[in-house]
Amino acid sequence: MSDDRLQRDAQAAAAMQADVGVEHIADVYAEALIQATEAAGQTEAVLEEFASLVDDVFAAMPQFEQVLASGLISHEEKAGLLDRALGGRASRQFLNFLKVVARHERMDCLRPILLQTRKYCDRLRRRVAVTVTSATALEPSSVQKIVAAIGRIVDGAPVLSQAVDSALIGGMVVRVGDTIFDASIATQLQQMRQKMVDRSAHEIQSRRDRFRNSG
Repeated sequence: MSDDRLQRDAQAAAAMQADVGVEHIADVYAEALIQATEAAGQTEAVLEEFASLVDDVFAAMPQFEQVLASGLISHEEKAGLLDRALGGRASRQFLNFLKVVARHERMDCLRPILLQTRKYCDRLRRRVAVTVTSATALEPSSVQKIVAAIGRIVDGAPVLSQAVDSALIGGMVVRVGDTIFDASIATQLQQMRQKMVDRSAHEIQSRRDRFRNSG
């Protein structure tokens, strides 16, 4: 890992004003991590390590995450803790990255950093996150059709994840990136109801106007 580049970016993030959003801080670290790992051809491997730390280690040992995020513990102590907990298990590149984050007291931002790193990597690989929510689990053939249809309209490769929401009467809700396409029956009924309300309000107003004009 290019420690000099990482140090400069970490210092820039640490110097940000307190009111700057965590997302922006996380984005600085994510970009630095991606650029360093891309140069070494280790991006996907390090991203897997990062995800495992958050999704597996922190899930099993929440107190470990709390200690790392604590402002009462020095970065030297955190570095030692990282060595004892991850040494020999994590790559030197990922371990060094964590120590830099600890040195600049941003360990409480590890989850946002992981999220931003995933987004940065997806943009780099031209992957488009797609989430399909339906009332019941979809058949594999339906999933393939959805992926194919979305692939024709987006600039990139769709990466599909599924969710089930029994509250949906039918149909589905498709989220592509930050855009939501809602095709559920419940939503259609709500839209029809709103149109009826709007139409009734318009008719009432029209009658009032005609009554005033006739007077």
